[in-house]
Amino acid sequence: MILKQKETEAIQDLQTQEQTCAEKYKRYGQQAKDTVLKDLFGVLEHDERRHYDALGQVLSGTVPSCDLNNSKGSNYEPTATYDVAGQSKDKESDCFLVTDCIGTEKLVSSEYNTNVFKFGDPGVRKLLSDIQVEEQNHAEMLYKYKTVNGMS
Repeated sequence: MILKQKETEAIQDLQTQEQTCAEKYKRYGQQAKDTVLKDLFGVLEHDERRHYDALGQVLSGTVPSCDLNNSKGSNYEPTATYDVAGQSKDKESDCFLVTDCIGTEKLVSSEYNTNVFKFGDPGVRKLLSDIQVEEQNHAEMLYKYKTVNGMS
């Protein structure tokens, strides 16, 4: 598969987003106070690195397979760490991190929605659609964490 210039640029832009997200989750995982949140950030960092690698394969001329099994968000059930009614410095700090990441996931998901239509290859469109749904699942997981801990 040979990409057109606009397709190459779109993939490179998406890779930049994925790299930034992975780095954000790594840093936020180090800053998070709650171990449940640290673990969640670790899972999301891994997913973002996997997305980055998949996009790299597209740049190399191959389209990796995708499973389109995107139940990760709906199946995620975090345990509460913080008292729902209480407030603490740690809870406020973790709430900021989670809220920021939800916003990031929304933006990245919209980038996939826009860019998917730049590609003629149906395999690439399928991959980008799959990644978009995974980004939406990340936001859902973060929201569930926020809700169970009384942060929303």
